[in-house]
Amino acid sequence: MASNAAVPFWRAAGMTYITYSNICANLVRNCLKEPYKTDALSREKVHFSISKWTDGKPEKPNMVANL
Repeated sequence: MASNAAVPFWRAAGMTYITYSNICANLVRNCLKEPYKTDALSREKVHFSISKWTDGKPEKPNMVANL
């Protein structure tokens, strides 16, 4: 069994790397001065589509906005 000595602190805290990365990015964005802060916060929004697959063929994708 592997030792826990080399485990990153975000993993030891029970987070995924994506969660840790998002927390760090939010901290940096909130530390920026205007107008850079407004620009960075506007780029934070992400849009993606999700397609369900039935019988090996994709159905119509649904657009999702992650705010």
